[in-house]
Parts: sequence; C-alpha cells; structure tokens
Amino acid sequence: MKVLIVEDEQLAADTLESMLLELNSEIEILDKIDSVKKAVKWLSENEADLLFLDIHLADGKSFSIFEKVDIKTPIIFTTAYDQYAIKAFKLNSIAYLLKPIDEEELEEALEKYESLKTSSSGVDVASILRAIDQKEAAFQKRFMVTTGEKIRSILIEEVAYFMGEDKYLYLITKDNKKYIIDSTLTKLEQLLDPERFFRINRKFTISFDSIKEMVAYSKSRVKVELEPPAPYDLEAIVSVDRSGSFKKWLNR
Repeated sequence: MKVLIVEDEQLAADTLESMLLELNSEIEILDKIDSVKKAVKWLSENEADLLFLDIHLADGKSFSIFEKVDIKTPIIFTTAYDQYAIKAFKLNSIAYLLKPIDEEELEEALEKYESLKTSSSGVDVASILRAIDQKEAAFQKRFMVTTGEKIRSILIEEVAYFMGEDKYLYLITKDNKKYIIDSTLTKLEQLLDPERFFRINRKFTISFDSIKEMVAYSKSRVKVELEPPAPYDLEAIVSVDRSGSFKKWLNR
C-alpha cells in the first residue's frame, strides 16, 4: 500500500506515519506534503494507493486541491475541529479521523479502505463544501443540570469550559458555578460548535471566551489562564499533539 500524507503539522505527520507503519509494516509512505500548492503539484505528477488529507492546510482548505486535480485515489480525511462535516463524509462513504488520531480508529479506516478500494465511487466535494460552509449546524445549545432537587437548563453562552476530574465531567459557567453533567469530553467534541470550543487536553475543553491570557510553555505548548480560574489550581496546558491545531483555531 503506497500512501501519501498531506498534513502541515510536522508532529502530526510524523505521528501518523509511525502509527501506519506500526499497523502495517508493508505500507510505503511516498511523501509527506504540507500545503495545497505542493499537493497539487505532487498529485499532478504521481499516484498513490491511499491519501491521508488534512482539511486545514497552511495555504487554505485542502478541498481546493480537487478544483485543480482530478483525484481518483481513495481518501481518508483528518481534522481537528470540523465535526460538522462528518455527516457529509459519511454520506459520501469517506473515512475521516478526528485529531489526535486514535490507533483503533486508524486501523478501522485502513480496514474500510481494503474493503472499498475496488469501488469506483468518487468524492462528492460539493456536498462536503456545503457541510463545511453551513451556517446553522445542529450543535447543542443547552445543558440540563441538577443541584439537589432543583433542575435548570444552562445556555451554551453561559459556559466557560468543561473539565474532567475524578471520573466526573464538570460544566463551569462564566459566573464560576460548577455542575456535574452526564457526558464525556470525547462525546462533547461531537456536540459543541468548534468555532467556539476547543479541547486542549484530556481534562479541558474551553470556550474562546474563557481565555484570559496565554503564555508560551515548554515543548511548543501553550499555557492558558482561564476566567474563571480552574478549580483545585489545575493548570490548563494545551497538549503537544493539540498545540498546532489550537494555534490554527486561535487564528481562524
């Protein structure tokens, strides 16, 4: 299996390469490309069996590649925060992986490729672009919480961040109220508007509004000072594998 990786974060590209070779030592990584321009040139002159394609590249969305090159290669999309495009990917039989990539999901995607590689179905880019550009995605707007016998519904605009601690998930409001909710940070990634919320590590998913200050941290990470402050003096530090995507998110 000859694979091309189009990914503008070097760490993410290297990690994906390592995971692929660990799953199948016979995979050949033909190249790792970091921009739309380079991808267009490479695909105009070469062929691969499978293409891993990041959606947001340094010089634009990777969908613009399809406007310049007729691609018949099966594609597995990778994305950090385009959850609202997932439905379009499914409808068009396109495999997708949310970053940071999970090894089991990667293995399932490769198995799907093996089962579908003889198919001649193409990529319906128009449908995907409609999903990407839609203005009113069905993201969660309220969370029901309980305090004793009282029940209330909290608007998403009131939420500062979500925090996982001791097997519980807490919703922290902007006025510094804390509630337990029945969910996980992983599930929330499918429910929250990625324009507003970002999961920075295994413990925190924060809203843009909750960021009070940011400072550079070791290993290219970012330390975020939250408002209201995180309880228990927990530090909100963007993990290494999410730092590149986080900086893109800030710069959208």
